[in-house]
Amino acid sequence: MKQVSEEKKTVPSDLEIAQSAPIRHINEIATRLGIDINLLEHYGKYKAKLPLSLIDESKIKKSKLVLVTAISPTPAGEGKTTMSIGLNEGLNKIGKKGIVVLREPSLGPVFGMKGGAAGGGYSQVIPMEDINLHFTGDFSAIEKANNLLSALIDNNIQSKSKSLSIDPRTIVWKRVMDMNDRALRQIVIGLGGTANGVPREDGFNITPASEVMAILCMSNSISDLKNKLGNIFIGYTYNKTPVYARDLKAEGAMALLLKDAIKPNLVQTIEGNPAILHGGPFANIAQGTNTILATKMGLSLADYVVTEAGFGADLGAEKFMNIKCRAGNLKPDAIVLVATIRALRHHGGARKEEYNIPSIERVTKGFSNIEKHIENCRQFGITPVVGINHFITDSDEELNFVIKKCESMGVKAVVGRCWELGGVGMTDLAHAVVENIDANTNHFNYLYDLDLSIEDKILTIATRIYGADYVEYTSVARSKLKIINELGYDKIPVCMAKTQKSFSDNETKIGRPTGFHITVRDFEFAAGAGFVIPILGDMMRMPGLPATPASEDMNIDDNGNIVGLS
Repeated sequence: MKQVSEEKKTVPSDLEIAQSAPIRHINEIATRLGIDINLLEHYGKYKAKLPLSLIDESKIKKSKLVLVTAISPTPAGEGKTTMSIGLNEGLNKIGKKGIVVLREPSLGPVFGMKGGAAGGGYSQVIPMEDINLHFTGDFSAIEKANNLLSALIDNNIQSKSKSLSIDPRTIVWKRVMDMNDRALRQIVIGLGGTANGVPREDGFNITPASEVMAILCMSNSISDLKNKLGNIFIGYTYNKTPVYARDLKAEGAMALLLKDAIKPNLVQTIEGNPAILHGGPFANIAQGTNTILATKMGLSLADYVVTEAGFGADLGAEKFMNIKCRAGNLKPDAIVLVATIRALRHHGGARKEEYNIPSIERVTKGFSNIEKHIENCRQFGITPVVGINHFITDSDEELNFVIKKCESMGVKAVVGRCWELGGVGMTDLAHAVVENIDANTNHFNYLYDLDLSIEDKILTIATRIYGADYVEYTSVARSKLKIINELGYDKIPVCMAKTQKSFSDNETKIGRPTGFHITVRDFEFAAGAGFVIPILGDMMRMPGLPATPASEDMNIDDNGNIVGLS
């Protein structure tokens, strides 16, 4: 996400800033964390895999976990990754041993509209090009493991000697690829004669929305990974018997393909502080947090761990706390709620071309969005610190209004200037976070009990987090819900698939909408990962490219120099 002034010709791009930054050998970063460099699995000079043996449960309990989330974003996002990296820089500036733990970028947004996920300005993780393009191959391994299962399913349908009698009409498992490609949402496979398999309907999800990605992120060990992979639900036999990946003896080979992908990746920030990147689910259609193993790795190696959850707090943060924290036995010690003045203008009614025009009237009206997110954080027992991601178009009047308005709610709001100043611009926010933790007034709790029915869990999230009046279900959703209950998956968390642009399931309802209801259109469920996925509105698990994809501005020359990446 770029923050560019009217004199944008004089402002270097994120890529130019990253390319000009000094980069240290990864051994130096590891040594700072007290890691024996002989334990590293090097991917060149600047990236390395970390062995799971470095996770220390006794150290985890002593370290502090800071969750960075945000208000409901504008289409370009509000800079959670930039602020997360900057906060880590700021914590290290004030003498704390900090590490930032983030998700890996997906190629879909990189070549689509939103761009990469390595931060921005002088608050980035590097090597930026590698991180945004393939990195250490984790996404590729996830694709291969997912699509191996797809191949095994179709091979079993074709088989005469080892057939499980899978009914092709009931198969819910889809293939995946890490690219926005709407044409693959619904396809027909097996055409061209009997040698090519049995014709049936199929489709693709984008890799971050895959259950294998979710399982990788939710696993606590290799054995846990194999168990979860084996629990993947495929469909039914002709006799209505459920079929799982373990019935195809798929879990061992799938785990084998993930043997390196399960290990967290160590890189560095522009200022040479350690960073771990691992996993990359989206928060609007998946759980939107990095892996449990990466978070535990960070807590084992540093005193303060800064991590983020995707999109607004109604999505990523809610899932982080209700899903990830349960599965990993984790708890956040503090929450930073990222806000931008331009997003408040948006929620106050500004059009896209007016986002950078100061308007105290629109900011005043749009503050209702922050207000609701603050209330939501408190429902989990935590009073957040509001981090205002500074843009040069922010007026002092607008900034002071937000700071004072938050203060009236008993919330500290601090301006962060990491994009332009790096860690120096984040020391005030770092101090505020440490003070928030040291006050010992945050006492984390879950929003709902797992013993509630699926409907009651959805209603709890819809009414308490979104502010909806009630929930409706389509006939398709009702029939899927019956299947979920029959299979015994009614006592697991729910992972809502909802637009990130609104508290409601209607992206046009900005600010803090009231007097609305949400509609559950359909259900999917990730039996292996351990959650049910209610699909609200027209959310899709395979995005499409915009009319003008970001890829159009990207290129590489004969010397390997990359341009246009953001």
